[in-house]
Amino acid sequence: MSILANKDTRAVIIGGVAGVNAAKRMAQFDYLINRPLTVQAFVYPPEAGQQKEIFRGGELKNVTVYNSLAPALNEHPEINTALIYLGASRATQAAIEALESPNITLVSMITEGVPEKDAKRLKKLAQKHGKMLNGPSSIGVMSAGECRLGVIGGEYRNLKLCNLYRPGSFGVLTKSGGLSNEAMWLCAQNGDGITSAVAIGGDAYPGTDFVTYLEMFENDSDTKAVVLVGEVGGNLEEEAAEWLAAEPRRIKLIAAIGGTCQEVLPQGMKFGHAGAKEGKKGAGSARSKMNALREAGAYVPDTFGGLSKAIKQVYEELLASGAIKPESEIDEALLPELPPSVQEVMKQGEVIVEPLIRTTISDDRGEEPRYAGYAASELCSKGYGIEDVVGLLWGKKLPTREESEIIKRIIMISADHGPAVSGAYGSILAACAGIDMPQAVSAGMTMIGPRFGGAVTNAGKYFKMGVKDYPNDIPGFLAWMKKNVGPVPGIGHRVKSLRNPDQRVKYLVSYVQNETSLHTPILNYALEVEKITTAKKDNLILNVDGTMGCILMDLGFPEHSLNGFFVLARTIGMIGHWIDQNNQNARLIRLYDYLINYAVKPERPVPDKK
Repeated sequence: MSILANKDTRAVIIGGVAGVNAAKRMAQFDYLINRPLTVQAFVYPPEAGQQKEIFRGGELKNVTVYNSLAPALNEHPEINTALIYLGASRATQAAIEALESPNITLVSMITEGVPEKDAKRLKKLAQKHGKMLNGPSSIGVMSAGECRLGVIGGEYRNLKLCNLYRPGSFGVLTKSGGLSNEAMWLCAQNGDGITSAVAIGGDAYPGTDFVTYLEMFENDSDTKAVVLVGEVGGNLEEEAAEWLAAEPRRIKLIAAIGGTCQEVLPQGMKFGHAGAKEGKKGAGSARSKMNALREAGAYVPDTFGGLSKAIKQVYEELLASGAIKPESEIDEALLPELPPSVQEVMKQGEVIVEPLIRTTISDDRGEEPRYAGYAASELCSKGYGIEDVVGLLWGKKLPTREESEIIKRIIMISADHGPAVSGAYGSILAACAGIDMPQAVSAGMTMIGPRFGGAVTNAGKYFKMGVKDYPNDIPGFLAWMKKNVGPVPGIGHRVKSLRNPDQRVKYLVSYVQNETSLHTPILNYALEVEKITTAKKDNLILNVDGTMGCILMDLGFPEHSLNGFFVLARTIGMIGHWIDQNNQNARLIRLYDYLINYAVKPERPVPDKK
């Protein structure tokens, strides 16, 4: 048998990351003893609606996160236990809610640092409702072969080494979480293992005392002896001694008390736990606890190191009396092994996994991201700029200084074109409607297409084709374009013309041709095309999209990347417009009647439906 937790225990964990980690440890024990998943639900408002992935061996289980306890219990009426994995500021209210729930019979609190007034309040509330409150500051509860609550018992291999896959004959009660694991190990090495182990927590006011748990072990016929690990501070151990001496007990009690070193230290000094503090006149001292327990009839070694010998002595006495029979050990080879992670078996060379994606531009596996092999921080420290990062991530090479300067100027020149163009206007409308920045910028980005910013790629593509297929036949190129494509991408502007040139184009062409050594066959070809198209109509000039496309192709960027420069640059402008509208607390834009041509039929009656 067991106490507190058994095969019917089903738990909700109230808390975030720490709670999820505890659930994963609990699932390992579930897998070891082949029981269903103990954790049925999580309660953590910041992540409500999510599902947490919990592996039970190689089987993936999805456990839902709820906003509060009530819907979790409504959805999972089988839940009877709550584990609290919250900080001290929120743990008390969570424990109150759990204790007042009719479904919950046991609440175990991992939380440390619960104020004393709150701990006393919770203890009274648990007693009022007839519930069990374990903790605060408890590592959990372990029932061998039946249930694990919390991370008590340690890692998977330790669960097997301590024989926790099957019940033994020893109960374990401790204040310390770490020593509970040690005590279970000693029971497995010097006896036949444990029935249940309870870490009651090291705070000054635990929800449940040693005596209550001793009574539960006394009433559990499978428990023949109890190992109690106490410490300096408080009087719980003296109360246990009084209980033992009050009348003949069925169970044998073995007790180890830590803190005798305090005899050479100043009175009142605290140890690790909040409750580990000696009172006045030696009250609560380790020595007084040891004496009281010995006088009551407990086996009390002089030091913790003597606990092994005491457990072995009691075990042999129980064997000799016939109270227990030797437990045959299960061959460890028959116990399940945790499936190794993919990372582990790949390192060992035992499996090959086909990757889902391939990346050739960046690596995040080191201390920091690397762009095409170069550490991001080192690029910064050596004076490289965003234009160099673009070259690395889009072209997989570090641009020369000249190439970097060209990229920088392309981004600067195309960052914005005022509020009247469709992309900026879309972002402004979204901002005025109260839309957040990412969505507002996305609204503007959806406007990029053949008539706005989308010609960069096709301009570079077709002018490159012209250089290759029609190197000395521009009329032939234009004829082919007219027949197969239509208007030449990158040629033409609604406002600009030979008489009103685009200064951005003039600057970029002049800079590249006169201030760099870049070889520009594609740009040169486009300028020759412009001479013929402007002869027909003076606004059929090489526009900024066409200029960017040609220069970027001459720089060696892949043709499908070219529109990315316009997208990157114009994002700067759209973010700026969003910020500007928010700074102005801009109103919602509505179109007045005089701005709309209502080319619809006049008002008319609706006919009866036939």
